[in-house]
Amino acid sequence: MSAAARIAMALLAALACAGALAQSYPSRPVRLIIGLPPGGSTDVMGRIVAAKLSERLGQQVVVDNRPGASGTIGIQLVVNSQPDGHTLIMAAGSWGTIGTLYKLPFDLQRDLAPIAFIGTSPYVLVVQPALPVKTVVDLAAYARANPGKLNFAGSTPGSLQRLAGELLKRTVGFDMLYVPYKGTGQVMPDLLGGRLDVAIDNVLILTPYIKKGQLRAVGVTSSKRSVVFPELPTLAETGVPGFHAVGWFGVFAVAKTPPAIVNRLNRDITALMQEPQTRDRLLAQGAEPQPGSPEDLRRYLAGEIEKWSKVIREAGIKAE
Repeated sequence: MSAAARIAMALLAALACAGALAQSYPSRPVRLIIGLPPGGSTDVMGRIVAAKLSERLGQQVVVDNRPGASGTIGIQLVVNSQPDGHTLIMAAGSWGTIGTLYKLPFDLQRDLAPIAFIGTSPYVLVVQPALPVKTVVDLAAYARANPGKLNFAGSTPGSLQRLAGELLKRTVGFDMLYVPYKGTGQVMPDLLGGRLDVAIDNVLILTPYIKKGQLRAVGVTSSKRSVVFPELPTLAETGVPGFHAVGWFGVFAVAKTPPAIVNRLNRDITALMQEPQTRDRLLAQGAEPQPGSPEDLRRYLAGEIEKWSKVIREAGIKAE
């Protein structure tokens, strides 16, 4: 037998093996780890996906909340798992920052295999209605004319609310004081009471206050208008071309998970994301479905890490 024939036979055998592996998977319940407490947006996204994925896989997909250490406890469990597709994790936007803020015992890009993009969660920049500000250009002009007067809210140092504000300041070229809070629940009373000037938070959370006139929306932070509130322009439309800062969700497994299993999971998750009921449930949580290939998710994570690590270093942000 020639060398070419042997290679061809080996390739056929590998393809047959991959096909058999995909057909036999999963052989037991699948665990979907959420590295955050129950009730948050990442947990809700995970439960929506788990319920629908169970139907398609023919095995129960069990949500396992493992909060702590900024989500790294859950990630470590996946990194230490067997590469057989039976342990998955729901990733969140914080994955773009934790590698810069903390010394991790793993590498997100090296030790994990991207499975499927779930979607993005746009944020919106709001200001007090009393401020003479309707666009980002207005905000920058006001800040320059009133140095040291403007403040903006954020939660933890590495939160998207904080980092999006820092990115905006550096992109446009103006300053405002960051005021830390422990969460959105603590921000809202001060924001509505006029003690805070500017905030960036989830569009679903802020939309009711915008519609009542209690806050003025300057624009959404996504590169495209929000499906949740399409009347709002993007910051790119109002003076910051290319600006993009959103929450996001995706599913990962441990590295070296067989491609046949990765592709099977990607096909099933992509299909369930296209179901009207799933789409409606995600939109109700302020998340816009954005299914994509494993490579799409790999590129997105790499871009987020590159973008936010630069902002963190330039702003001198440190973990608490």
